[in-house]
Amino acid sequence: MTSTLKNIVTAKWFHSFLYRFIRLYSATFKMKIENEKEWMDYLRSGGRVLLCTWHQHFFAAIRHFQNYRDLKPALMISKSSDGEIIAGVAEKSGWHTVRGSSSRGGKEALKQMIDHLSRTRLAAHIVDGPKGPAGIVKAGAIQLAHTADAAIIPFYVSADRAWYFNSWDSFFLPKPFARILISFGEMIKFTPVEDSDTFESQRLYLEKIMLPELSIKPD
Repeated sequence: MTSTLKNIVTAKWFHSFLYRFIRLYSATFKMKIENEKEWMDYLRSGGRVLLCTWHQHFFAAIRHFQNYRDLKPALMISKSSDGEIIAGVAEKSGWHTVRGSSSRGGKEALKQMIDHLSRTRLAAHIVDGPKGPAGIVKAGAIQLAHTADAAIIPFYVSADRAWYFNSWDSFFLPKPFARILISFGEMIKFTPVEDSDTFESQRLYLEKIMLPELSIKPD
């Protein structure tokens, strides 16, 4: 990335422009939300919630997730140039961003996420981000849920019409006026464990539940 381009993607004016564009674009979507009440009731009763999804799904969820801004939620985003753009939009949407990933600054970022989730009781995590492999749940989601004593709520996004990209995650962009479904799964509460075999069993369990909702790029 050239220095000029880097200056643009890190500029606040660019983040504001992109945020407004996304709001206008996503305003054409016809949204349907399923199974949100259960975890919201749990959150309001004092529980902690970690919303988990695939990297492929995050764009189509931005519009609805702005509704959670008053809850002061947190989201971990990589320190990459792409992450800089996503973080800027997320901050404009009312989300607190923690910068880091499994390859750069992950340990400190995980500590910050645990602290934030413990205080505000709501966070989100992209389970196969920032660079995949697609459909593989990384350990961070389980570690975060264990340490913060949070329930994991998987959520999935689908669109009746979308463009699919030739990216590692087959990222999809809903077409204008698409019908969007955001569906929240059942609450998962893992018991903290110390042995690696049981931890891996929990990771695989979450992966098995979420994998069927990963969209396949149409031929």
